[in-house]
Amino acid sequence: MEQILLSLLTLVLAIATYIFKSVIVPYMESKVKKNDLEKVLALVKIAVAAAEQIYKESKVGRQKKEYVKKYLALLGIELSEAELNGLIESAVYELNQTKTELIDSVPTV
Repeated sequence: MEQILLSLLTLVLAIATYIFKSVIVPYMESKVKKNDLEKVLALVKIAVAAAEQIYKESKVGRQKKEYVKKYLALLGIELSEAELNGLIESAVYELNQTKTELIDSVPTV
């Protein structure tokens, strides 16, 4: 049963990643210049990292997302809900990958 759930979760993540990369990113690139998109991506990563640091307890995903939305709004960045969700998911994935790589790189004693 766990294997089925894991396979299903992997499939859902693969589909979400595909949609994000094939639909949302090209759409956003058409809306803003590449340089501006890179700035937005960097700001989303900063906001996500800050939210992760501020809200360390579990089950506060909505609060983290609201923090990111408010942070970006203060900077004058307006994104659709789909764009925001895609960028946040991408930033969280990248942050988690970085954490995993750091943990894996620590030598065991």
